[in-house]
Amino acid sequence: MDVKRVRLSPEERRAQLIRLGVEMLSTRGLEALSVDEIAKQAGISKGLLFHYFSTKRDFHLAIVRLASEELLEATEPNRELAPFDMLRDSIERYVDYVAEHREAYISQLRGPASADPEFVAVFEANRATNAARVVGNLPVDVANRAQLELAVRGWIAFLEETTISWLRGRQISREELIELNFRALPAVALTPDVAAQLLA
Repeated sequence: MDVKRVRLSPEERRAQLIRLGVEMLSTRGLEALSVDEIAKQAGISKGLLFHYFSTKRDFHLAIVRLASEELLEATEPNRELAPFDMLRDSIERYVDYVAEHREAYISQLRGPASADPEFVAVFEANRATNAARVVGNLPVDVANRAQLELAVRGWIAFLEETTISWLRGRQISREELIELNFRALPAVALTPDVAAQLLA
């Protein structure tokens, strides 16, 4: 069925194309996105799509940036919760989000984009934001903040790796995965005394 073309401003059309790309990304990997299909859904020609994006890579980069923003929004800490519950809640929403966007998530972190410096910069900015959230919301006093921040970045790498492995095999239940990642933070990032405070 042909899609009726709707006249949009250049900004609106660009935003529409990126949004369609993000929606398609939820069901397939980045490298499998179809520019032809996205242009058809928007009711424009493939050639016109490249009026808004100079290359397919630029289009993919814009899609990944919006998808990264949406992941951060989906995992925004709920500050109405106690700090410990806030962390568990964010992990739960993270696992649910990436499970819903499985192919996109795996392709971004393990596919060709994971070696492209501009894509890596998007992923790194996402990790830095998450690390700052975790450090800022830990309900404990830590003498060596630099060490804590470094350890939390290591924990985020652990979270990504366990989640990707789980997405591929579902070796344990969702609840067990969440608990594993939840309890890994104090084990990886905190001294025994501080971890005991957090897990008390």
